[in-house]
Amino acid sequence: MSEPILSISGLDVSFVQYARGLRTRTVTGITGLDLEVAEGEILAVLGASGSGKTLLAQAILGILPHNARTGGDIVFRGSRLSPARRERLLGREISYIPQSVTSLDPLMPVGAQVRIGLDPAVAEHERRRLFARYDLPDQVAGLHPHQLSGGMLRRVLFATGVRDTVRLLIADEPTPGLHAEAVAEVLGHLRELAAEGVAVLLITHDINAAVSVARRVAVMNQGHLVTVEAADAFTGDGERLRHPFARDLWRALPQNRFSPGGTE
Repeated sequence: MSEPILSISGLDVSFVQYARGLRTRTVTGITGLDLEVAEGEILAVLGASGSGKTLLAQAILGILPHNARTGGDIVFRGSRLSPARRERLLGREISYIPQSVTSLDPLMPVGAQVRIGLDPAVAEHERRRLFARYDLPDQVAGLHPHQLSGGMLRRVLFATGVRDTVRLLIADEPTPGLHAEAVAEVLGHLRELAAEGVAVLLITHDINAAVSVARRVAVMNQGHLVTVEAADAFTGDGERLRHPFARDLWRALPQNRFSPGGTE
C-alpha cells in the first residue's frame, strides 16, 4: 500500500453538556481512534447509528459542534491538519459529499452550486465538464434542487464535491434509500475517483456496499474502532474475519439467515 494521504492517531472526541443548573458533564463520542487511508484506496468505515463514524468525518472536516473537545493528531499529506491549514484545503484538496441531498441550497440553481469554489475564469467550463462526467443534461444547470429526481441530486452532490485538485474525499452515507441501480452508480463513481488516485473514506452502515467497493473495512462500535478487516474477508460465514464483532455483523445479514452463528 502507498503512503497514507490521511493518518489519524489517538483521536478523541467528547462533548461538554449542561446537566443541571451550571453543572456540566462530559459525554464521550470517540476514544483513541487510529486510522490511515492511502492514495487510491477506498476505506469503508462501518457501524450502526451512534457508533461514531459521522463524528469521525466531522472531526476531519472541522465541523464539530461548538461544545466538542478533541484530542489526538490528524495528519494530511505528511503535515498536521491545523485549523488554518484545514480552512485552506477544504473544497480544494479535501472534499465532502454529505449524506442528505437536502444539503444543497434549495434557493440556488444547481449549476451555480457546482461553480462554488471554482476559479471564476474557468468555473462555467468546469461546471459543464462535471455535468458531462456525471451524466447531467446541460439544461439542468438552471433548475433548483426540488425540480430534480433523487438520482440526479446524488450526481449533483458528486459534481459539487469533486475537483481535479481533490486528494481526499469523504462520502458520508451516500447510498441510503437508493434502489440497487442507483447504489451501483454511486459506488461506481467512488471507484473511478480511487482509480485516479483519490483517497476515499466511505462512511456507511451498508455492509454489502462497503465490501463491494472498499479494500479495507474499519468497524466502529460505541465510539471505538473495533477492527480493520480486509474487505474480501467478508465472505462465507465470516471465518476469515479476525474480530468476533465483525463476524457477528456479517453473520446477522439476511443472506446469512440473521444468525450470529452463520449460515450453517
